[in-house]
Amino acid sequence: MAKLSIALWNVNGIRAVGRKKALRWVDELQPDILGLQEIKAEAEEFPDDLFEKSYRNLFVNASSAKKGQSGTALYTDIEGIANCCSEVDILHEGRINEFYFENIAFFNVYFPNGKRNDERLAYKMAFYDRFLARIETLRRKGKSIVFGGDLNTAHRPIDLARPKENEEISGFLPMERAWIDKLIAAGYIDTFRYVHGDEPDRYSWWSMRTRARERNVGWRIDYLFVSDDLKQNIVDADILDRIEGSDHAPITLTLSAP
Repeated sequence: MAKLSIALWNVNGIRAVGRKKALRWVDELQPDILGLQEIKAEAEEFPDDLFEKSYRNLFVNASSAKKGQSGTALYTDIEGIANCCSEVDILHEGRINEFYFENIAFFNVYFPNGKRNDERLAYKMAFYDRFLARIETLRRKGKSIVFGGDLNTAHRPIDLARPKENEEISGFLPMERAWIDKLIAAGYIDTFRYVHGDEPDRYSWWSMRTRARERNVGWRIDYLFVSDDLKQNIVDADILDRIEGSDHAPITLTLSAP
């Protein structure tokens, strides 16, 4: 494989996206790995006409804590080993696809939202810490790390349209942003910023209640990170912000062969 192409999307309901025919872009992009978050369905409930491409492998991690919520799915033709990373997702909400191939540990992750209450915010922060411990353990074992999905946090003021108005809102709290600082300090690269620098007004999520997408009043809360040993392999990273069908936009990453 000369290059590895990855596309991730919080679909906000796989059945809703199916009805909208909103995943047809997959046939044009043909990513080697397609990761979906917030699928809100069991594997048998997936529409069979999401796209024409037929992937050899589909790994679905549906929530067993509450049916019809959260959940992640991973499509790929790559042969590897998949699991659900239950030591991080301790409430079994279907938040992670963990996939090993070659020397890479790949994670498609739907990180918790902390807006509901203080207890949920505390769970989000603990989830962050468990996840970082998990990937650090794998890196010490010699694995290269690639992970991404909906982090539910905007890192810096450039990553949301109205930072001052949201300083006390979960998703832009100092403690949440500090965890991303800690992640980067540990040697993980925000691939979008690596490629695009401080390009402004690039967001991946918009509130559906306020028609925010039309005005581009958004947040960049979806990310793809790589461990720094893969820095020289980063070819491109982007946000496919013209693709509609969810309150999130898909994100992409292309790596040259490690």
